[in-house]
Amino acid sequence: MPVYTAPTRDTRFVINELLKLESYGNLPGFETATQDVTDAIIEEAGRFVNEVVAPLNLSGDKEGCTRHADGSVTTPAGFKEAYKQYIDGAWGTLAAPEAYGGQGLPHVMGFTMECYLASANQAFAMYPGLANGAISAIREKGSPEQQAMYLPKMVSGEWLGTMNLTEPHCGTDLGLIRTRAEPKADGSYAITGTKIFISAGDHDLTENIIHLVLAKTPGAPESSKGISLFIVPKFIVNADGALGEKNGVSVGSIEEKMGIHGNATCVMNYDGAKGWMVGEEHKGLAAMFIMMNAARLGVGMQGLAQAEVAYQNGLAYALDRRQGRALTGPAEPQERADPIIVHPDVRRMLMDGKTFVEGMRALCLWGALQVDLTHKGATEADRQEADDLISLLTPVIKGYGTDMGYKVATDMQQIWGGHGYIAENGMDQFVRDARIAMIYEGANGVQAMDLAGRKLALNGGRAVQRLFALVDGECAETSADETVQLVSDRLSKVTGEMKAATMWFMQNAMANPNNLGAGAYPYMTLTGIVSLGLMWLRMAKIASAAIANGAEDKAFYEAKLACARHWATRHATEAGALRREIEAGSETVMALSADQFAIA
Repeated sequence: MPVYTAPTRDTRFVINELLKLESYGNLPGFETATQDVTDAIIEEAGRFVNEVVAPLNLSGDKEGCTRHADGSVTTPAGFKEAYKQYIDGAWGTLAAPEAYGGQGLPHVMGFTMECYLASANQAFAMYPGLANGAISAIREKGSPEQQAMYLPKMVSGEWLGTMNLTEPHCGTDLGLIRTRAEPKADGSYAITGTKIFISAGDHDLTENIIHLVLAKTPGAPESSKGISLFIVPKFIVNADGALGEKNGVSVGSIEEKMGIHGNATCVMNYDGAKGWMVGEEHKGLAAMFIMMNAARLGVGMQGLAQAEVAYQNGLAYALDRRQGRALTGPAEPQERADPIIVHPDVRRMLMDGKTFVEGMRALCLWGALQVDLTHKGATEADRQEADDLISLLTPVIKGYGTDMGYKVATDMQQIWGGHGYIAENGMDQFVRDARIAMIYEGANGVQAMDLAGRKLALNGGRAVQRLFALVDGECAETSADETVQLVSDRLSKVTGEMKAATMWFMQNAMANPNNLGAGAYPYMTLTGIVSLGLMWLRMAKIASAAIANGAEDKAFYEAKLACARHWATRHATEAGALRREIEAGSETVMALSADQFAIA
C-alpha cells in the first residue's frame, strides 16, 4: 500500500526561514500570518490530507468516475465524504478574499495546502483546484452582480468551477474554436458547442458547477481576437440565489485516460445553454489567461507533488528491500543482504529526487509569494519586480517542474524494480498521474515558446534582467562555508551560460525564428536549473548559519547542505550542454521535409 506523509517540517523551513513570511506583516493579508498561525495551518493541513485524502488515492484510481444513463457523474467511493470534510474545515478559503467569505491569508498558504492535496490525491485535488482559477477570473473581470452571485459560494466550496477551452479540432490555437454565443433579448447568450478534456466537468461533490466557457459571438473575428468568455452554470441561479432549472449543458462522455482516473475529465456538450458574458466582448482570452496562469502554477506544483509522493515511496522501498552487498563491504553483515539504499545507483536516484523535491518546493512557494507581492507589495517598484519575476518563471515552474516531476516519479518506480510495475504497489499511478501535467494547461513545448518567444523580449527584456540581477546579487555574497561557496560559484557559471544563450537568441532568432523554436526547450530547462540553483544557494546559506549557531536539528540542516552540493556537482553541470544545444540552431531540426520522416 503506498504511503504519504505531508512534509510539514520542510514546509515550515521554507515558510519561516527561507521566505520569512512573518517579516511581511506590514502588508495587507500578511498581518495575521504569524509563525504560530502558519505553523498550525501547516501541521493541521498535513494531518487532514494524511488521514482523510491520501487513503482514497489508490482506490479512487482503480474505481474511477462513472457516468450514469441520465448523464450524471459520480466520483469514486469516499470522495464526496472527504470533500465535505474539506469544506467543513474551510481549507479552500485560506487565501480567498475576505469580501467573499475567505480568510484572506497570503496566497502562499493556500498553495501549501494545494500541494499537500495533490501529493495525497491529485485527482481529488483537481476539483477544488480548478475552481480557484475560475474565482480569480470572475473576481478580476466579472461584473459586481456576477461577483455577488457566484463568488461567495465558490469561495466556500459549496459550488465548484471549471475552465472550458479545448475543442475536438483545436487545443492551443484557440482562435479556431467553433463554440457560438447567440445574444438573447434578456442580456444572456445561448451557448452551443462541444468542449473536450474538461477536468471536473461534472461530479457529485457540489450542487452546482460554474463553467467558464470560451465562445464567439456572431460576426466575431475568426482569430483569437474574436473570443469572449461566458459564465455557464450547471443550474441557473435565480435572483434570490436559489438554484433554478437545469441548464443546457451535459456530459457526452468521460474520457478514458492514462491517469488521474478519480477526476471526471469530460466531453461537455452545450446545447443552447444559458450563459452570461464575463468582461468585454472579444476580450475573453485576456480573462481566460487569468485562469490559465493560475492553473499553470498549479500544474507546476503537481509536478512537485507527484515527485514528492513517489520519492517517499521510493525511499521506503530502498530502506526495506534487501538485495546484494554494499560495494565497500557488507553494511549489515548479520543479514543475508543489505538494503538496496547502500547501492550508489539507488542513492543517485534518491539524491536526484530529494534535491528536486526540496528545491522545487522552495521555488513554488517563493513563486506563490511573488503572486502575493504582485498585488500587495509595499511600493509600485516592489509590485512590478514581483510581477516581472513570476511572469517570467511561470512557464518554467510549469514546464521544468513537470518534466522533472515525471522523471523523479519514473526513477522511484525504477528503484522498486519489477514490483514498481505491479499496480497494487501504487508506483505506476504516480508515473501515470505525473505524465498529464507535462501536457495540459499548455504542453511543455508551448511553455518553452512562451518563455523564449514572448517573456524574454517583453518590456525590453526587463524580467530576465531582473532575474540575472537577483542571482548575481546572491552569488556576490561570499561565505566561509565551502559548500555555500561551491554552490555560489556553480550558480554563477550556470547563470553565465544562460546569459550567453539569451544573447545568442537576440543575435540569431530575428533572422531565423526557427532558431528560437529549436532552442526554446533547452532554454526552459536551463532557466529551471538556474531557478532551483538560486533556491539551493539561499537554503545552503541558511543551513550553514543554523549549524554554526548550534541548531538543535543539525541533521536536517546537514542534509540541506548535502543536497545543495548535489545540485552544484550533478545538476549544474548540465548547463553547458544545454547552451551548446541552443547554439546549434535549427539546421538539423528542420533538415527533413515532412515526407522524409517516414521510415523507408
